[in-house]
Parts: sequence; structure tokens; C-alpha cells
Amino acid sequence: MELSAAELLIAITSVVAGGIATVTGFGIGSLLTPAFAIWHDPKVAVAAVSIPHLVGTAIRFWMVKGHVDRRVLWSFGLASAAGGLTGALLHSWASSPSLRIVFGLLLLFVAASELSGLARRMRFTGVLAWIAGVLSGLFGGLVGNQGGIRAGALLGFSMSKETFIATATAIGLIVDAARMPVYAVVQGPALAALWLPITVATAGVAAGTFAGHRVLKRIPETAFRRVVAVLIGLLGLSMLA
Repeated sequence: MELSAAELLIAITSVVAGGIATVTGFGIGSLLTPAFAIWHDPKVAVAAVSIPHLVGTAIRFWMVKGHVDRRVLWSFGLASAAGGLTGALLHSWASSPSLRIVFGLLLLFVAASELSGLARRMRFTGVLAWIAGVLSGLFGGLVGNQGGIRAGALLGFSMSKETFIATATAIGLIVDAARMPVYAVVQGPALAALWLPITVATAGVAAGTFAGHRVLKRIPETAFRRVVAVLIGLLGLSMLA
């Protein structure tokens, strides 16, 4: 079967997105949604990307599930999921260009804080973990991009690279499981019509996830947080652009 230009772009982007997400804990929605939105309505694009996002997140979780920090998952994670769903419900009327600018600046601040060493002096414990979870989830839901801000907030916890990825993935899986039924009901017919690009994207994300897992093993522990910070900064710049 010959792929169209749109499907070819989606295939390439999905492989890259799956690989980046395996290394940083975010990236599938950030990269794939704009690719789908070139040819399709943005709301349909978000719903379409949720399918390969769920598959990629599930594969990634299966690979690293033994490293999940349960303390962070049940405090920050549940708060983040609740905040994210609330933000997603408010997204249709609260979203604006100015909000995305603030979001981009916030991501740049997170990246600069980690790269400068400031973030190492700010750690989330106790009630702060719940507050950070709610705020990061709420803000991410409002602008439709939860993974980047979630990863930025998780930099505020002392975790190894494997624990960071596993915990971020577990939280993402909870959010995916909660939002998929909503997308299926609201955008069901539109998603059925996009079965081919969704299938292409899902296969690409799966391939990228397996490839990214190999890359993750080769990243030194001392460099991991800087890699995540740089990619968060790039996401912030893309939001501003």
C-alpha cells in the first residue's frame, strides 16, 4: 500500500515521537498532534493521537514498570491526572494564544532551572507534591499538552532515569485510560474515518518506543536530567513559535 504525503509525514514523526517519549517521558502528543492538525481539525487531531499515545505509553510502561516510584505516583501522579482532566474540560473556553505563551515561558523556566542547578534546590515532598501535581496537570490540560509540563514538574523529585521514565509513564497511562472513552464517544465517527493514518502512527510510535528504549540505556545517569531539560526547553520554544 502506497502512503500519501500526509501519512508518510505522520509515519516519520511517530517513530521520532515514540523514541523521544521513551527517553524523556513525553513527546508523542507534542510532535504528532501538529502533524495530524496540518490536514485535520485540531480537536479530531488530539483525539486521533490519543490512540497511538495510549499504545506507545502502554508498551513503554511494560518495559519499565518495575521502576515506578509508588509514593510519587499516588501523590503527584493522581493529583496530576485529576488536574489534567479538569484542565481538559476547561480547554474549549479557557484556551487562548496568551495562555500558550505563558505555558511556553513556564517550560523555558523549568529547563533553565534544571540546567542552571536551581531545580536541585527545589524538591517536592508532602503537600507540595500534591500541589505540584494539580497545577502541572491543570495547566497541561488547559493548553492540551500535559506530558511536557508533567516531566518538568517531575524534575523536582530525586529519581533515577529509570524511575523518572517509569513514573511519568504510569501517570500518562492513567490519564490516557481516563480520556479515551470520552474521545471514543465524542469523535468516534471521525476517528473511524482516519483508521489508516492512526494505524500508521500507532505502528510508528511502537517502533520508536522499542528503539528509544535502547537509547535510554546508553544515556549516562549524570546527563539524563540535562537531556530532559533541553527537550523541555525546545518544547517551550515551539509553543512560543
